Amino acid sequence: MVEQSNSGLDLVFHALADGTRRALLNTIAQKRLSVGELAAPYEMSLAAVSKHLDVLERASLIRREREGKSRMVSLHPHPLEAAQNWLAFYDQYWSDGLDRLQATLEEKEQ
Repeated sequence: MVEQSNSGLDLVFHALADGTRRALLNTIAQKRLSVGELAAPYEMSLAAVSKHLDVLERASLIRREREGKSRMVSLHPHPLEAAQNWLAFYDQYWSDGLDRLQATLEEKEQ
């Protein structure tokens, strides 16, 4: 059964709703980087990138740690499991629909 109100899940989906945050998360998933390294490819200010990182951090999708003068960012994927589980519930509708389509096509072939 799908949990109807889950603030952690709400934060994850809110964080993932923005394309820039998804791109940042994808980059962070590849390797641990400083905030400056993450911001470099984007045509936005370091402050704007930091705001996106704040949203990802509130959703517990990333961790920022001070390392010398830098703030290093790393992926914390555990909250994605909750989102995956939520989405998996609805997978049955896709599977059932595709099964019905396959049965219909097979009937028409006969």
